[in-house]
Amino acid sequence: MVHIGANGCTETSVNGREIVVNRTLAAPRELVFQTWTDPAHLPHWWGPKGFTITVQEIDVRPGGEWRYIMHGPGGTDYENRILYREVVHPEKLVYSHGDGGEEESFRVTVTFAEQGEETRLMMRMLFKSAEELKQAVEEYGAIEGAGSTLDRLEERLAAVISEQARQG
Repeated sequence: MVHIGANGCTETSVNGREIVVNRTLAAPRELVFQTWTDPAHLPHWWGPKGFTITVQEIDVRPGGEWRYIMHGPGGTDYENRILYREVVHPEKLVYSHGDGGEEESFRVTVTFAEQGEETRLMMRMLFKSAEELKQAVEEYGAIEGAGSTLDRLEERLAAVISEQARQG
């Protein structure tokens, strides 16, 4: 499946109990990694269009956690908890993604591959079962949400690059 967003193309595939999302971002790898892990950037782009987040805490290191509340456009709040398993700056993040009650609904591996001045991002979401993946896709719009979130990431990266150029 291919999602064509305002800024780029997200390639998504589903196989068994895994969703794989690929996108090339027009930004250097270091900046993409920073934007993905810095609480100063995350509230500006994390989540699908129409959603906002409140970061409660973030500690990006193996064993560290990121707790945040995602605020839906309809007013519903969703507790989220990410437990970092592996952090290889600026190449890779591996984390468990859960909610307020469950520590790991699915496991995520994000890789940031340098391609000149661009970054090839690959995000693999591994669910406990094919049924749980199907539920995430059908009930929560996981595939569309991933594309929309990466659209917002691209918008944030463009804004940061523009601001850095203005500052000299």
